Amino acid sequence: MLIGYARVSTADQDLAFQIDALTKAGCEKIFTDKASGAKSDRPGLADALQFVRGGDTLVIWKLDRLGRSIRGLIELAAGLSARKIDFRSLTDGFDTATPSGRLLFHILASVAEMERELVRERTIAGLAAVRAKGGSGGGRKLAMTPEKIDTARKLLAAGDKPAKIAKLLNVGVSTFYRHCPGGHRLSG
Repeated sequence: MLIGYARVSTADQDLAFQIDALTKAGCEKIFTDKASGAKSDRPGLADALQFVRGGDTLVIWKLDRLGRSIRGLIELAAGLSARKIDFRSLTDGFDTATPSGRLLFHILASVAEMERELVRERTIAGLAAVRAKGGSGGGRKLAMTPEKIDTARKLLAAGDKPAKIAKLLNVGVSTFYRHCPGGHRLSG
């Protein structure tokens, strides 16, 4: 039996195109989700995986409809394989029911994993370069510099209100309190 799974990322997107493609491919039952591929909690996918049986094929329109993480896709494909369930992507052109489909899936997964590692290496190298130049090596710049904290404490001691000081320093009140705990007690 061919079991279809279709997903769109947001509620305002339409599943019709994917459902039509899955129906034309011969899917007898189709499960759907309107949720991000990064979310692990997708009821439609959970239902499809519970419904599909050994000898069936899980069919998707495109690989990215199943998930964003290569590791997750590989684990899912391995889990399906262990249950004797095949996996087919209509637009990516592979079907794990065939030896060439299994090979193609593993090659695509390996290339994607390599790209993720290259991005990670470039990120680490970039952070190291920033640190070598005296930077912090990532993250946002501090909203409350030591000079602003010193000014805030002086203004508090002079009797100014925290909200006024935060506005003057161009920071939020919560940022002010994070850097000047107890500021409300000092302002009277």
